[in-house]
This record gives sequence, C-alpha cells and structure tokens, in this order.
Amino acid sequence: MRTTELTALLHLASPALPIGAFSYSQGLEAAIEAQLITDADSAGNWIASGLTNVLALGELPFLAHQLERWRVHDAAGLAAANSEFLASRESLELRRETEQMGWSLRQLCAALEWGDAARRATLDTLRPVAQPSAFAFAAFAHDAAADAALAAYAFSWVENQAAAALKAVPLGQLAGQRIIVALRGAIDTAVERALAVSPDDINTFAPQLGILSARHESQYSRLFRS
Repeated sequence: MRTTELTALLHLASPALPIGAFSYSQGLEAAIEAQLITDADSAGNWIASGLTNVLALGELPFLAHQLERWRVHDAAGLAAANSEFLASRESLELRRETEQMGWSLRQLCAALEWGDAARRATLDTLRPVAQPSAFAFAAFAHDAAADAALAAYAFSWVENQAAAALKAVPLGQLAGQRIIVALRGAIDTAVERALAVSPDDINTFAPQLGILSARHESQYSRLFRS
C-alpha cells in the first residue's frame, strides 16, 4: 500500500473526522438497557456479531459496489443503490444516522475539493446521501483499493462501538482495547466475505438490531443520539 493511500484511509477512519460517528451507538446502548450487554465479554460478543452478521453482509458489500460505481461514474446506479440502502434502514434512528453522517461527509468532501468536479457534482445530487455512499466517494477520490477501504470502514465501526461500550456499560480503557484487538482477524474475514457478495445478495436482515434501535428512540435515559 502506498503511504498516501494509507494516510488517507487513516484520516477517513479517524474518530476525529467531523461527521458525528461518536454520537451514535447503533443499538448498543439499547442492548445494554435490555441487559444483553453487561460486561466486557458480552460487549465483545455483541460487536463481533454485528461485524460478522450485519456489516459483512450489508454495509461492507454495499460500500464495495458503490466504490466501483464511483470508479466508472455510474450516476444512475449510484442514485438507485443509495435509495435502496436508505430504504433498508430498519428504524428512524438508523435512517437519520446514515443521512446525518452522509451529509456531513459530503460537506467535507466538497469543502476540501476531494475528487474531480464531475463526481462531486454527482455526489451533490444524492439527497439524502447514505454515509457508505459518501465514504465510497471519499475512498475513490483518494485512489484507495476496495479491500483497504472496506477494512478502514469496518475498523472505524468497531472502534466506535468499543468507544460506546466504554461509556455506556461502562468498561475500562484496557477492556475496550482488548475488544478491538480481538476483532482484527474478524475484520479481515468480514472484508474478504463482503467482497464476494453480489449486489443482489446484500442482506440487511437484523431484526433484533432494528427492534433495539427503535426502542432506543424512546429510551428514558441515554447517552447517545436517537
């Protein structure tokens, strides 16, 4: 991997990227309320399950295919897939999350003039834009390989989930680091699996996550945005 590609992906995966990822828990806080997560082990199992059974079958393959559509600049395909992804969100909370983060990332791409003007114009037509669609644009703009881009996206998701668990369970810093380290191999497997998923086989079926996210919208006490 070229150093420029690596640093670009580190930037995109950084919690300092101003798109608001730190303010969401993606159902984890509701899982804590339901006592499905009570300690470091159950938090690690929850995050691992989300990576393997949700991200690897849904968002990651969607991201890979959007990356290819940006490469060939298939504006119609990008718009259709973006709309399908938004429609696949199982709760209002999850829909608003991807829209808000996608909007923020699109604004960043425009302000920093990432990519070429023609593709930036296409990105601007995706309203609302799902976060993976915007991330795929940013990754393409930095000439990132698909497997590396998916790994950066997955790592960012795992890191945000671990950070949410630190605050909400709560866990100690070392426990959070153990979760992240334990999932390095799982990220590699998830990326490999995602790259083999065709557009027709993308699967977002996660009923428990959808139910918990919907419950989180009206949860009495919560740290994270709903």
